[in-house]
Amino acid sequence: MAAPPPAASFESWWQDGRAELNGYSYHVTRYGQRRAGRCAMIVVTEPFSAAKRVKVDDPARNPADTFEALKLNLSRSFQTGIYDYHTMISLFTHSRDFSPVKTAFSCTEWCGQVYEEQAFGPRAVSGFVRSYFEDESRALSLPMKPGGIAEDDLFLVLRGLRGDFLPPGRTRSLPLLASPFITRLAHRPAAWVAATIARARDPVRVSVPAGPFPAILYTATLDDGRTGRFWIEAAWPHRVLKWAWSATGTPRGRMGRDGLDEGELLRSTRLPYWRLNGPGGERYLREMGLAPLTPSAAGR
Repeated sequence: MAAPPPAASFESWWQDGRAELNGYSYHVTRYGQRRAGRCAMIVVTEPFSAAKRVKVDDPARNPADTFEALKLNLSRSFQTGIYDYHTMISLFTHSRDFSPVKTAFSCTEWCGQVYEEQAFGPRAVSGFVRSYFEDESRALSLPMKPGGIAEDDLFLVLRGLRGDFLPPGRTRSLPLLASPFITRLAHRPAAWVAATIARARDPVRVSVPAGPFPAILYTATLDDGRTGRFWIEAAWPHRVLKWAWSATGTPRGRMGRDGLDEGELLRSTRLPYWRLNGPGGERYLREMGLAPLTPSAAGR
């Protein structure tokens, strides 16, 4: 991945018509066993409707309703014996401060499908869950917590894309809305959790498949029995080099430690990937460290 210019800013880097594409080696606990998988993280800006909470086709049609969103797509796939899981988080945030606007989550596996949507308002988080499990489909309504963010927003706010999240050696407490990924695998409803986030006083060095990097280490301790560590690239663009969730107590939910996951950066690139969906576009996966899913595509 080419180094950014010395004067790189959020606007010059994220408004250049490309997306950041990151591939990760991936592991997750499911049904009590550690599973290997595949993970892709896509970060991109796009115009978004404040009223409809969807991507805008023509921003000039209603500019008063349109703002720039920084979107995180996190796609995870892993095998559980005979059958596989495919999950995806789409998180939309205000690019000015990375406050959450909407989270959409989907999970498909051989038993069925689940979809969840969360819309963040000034006073409440509203949405719904649609599940193939009996009694799990429901409307979602939670009070908005002052200063609260979506758990998946940690993948953005800790990067310090408009300034450090915390000074070295400092801590901060805030409410997190537990990720639909963890609540789905743990079979528990959406809920706020209290989090304390600490930044290590000194830089650390971390080695991942993409190479060795100076990094900023953040540790998030949650009151639901989980602790997450995030190694953030010290240099711009402050990519997520590695993350790892562990259980420091007894995690909530009947599935125990299921959903605790970890990823290490394989490779990273920046591309207008939405234009690369024709035959032969599979070769760009190599720039993310990922292999095409089909043998025929691998040979092109």
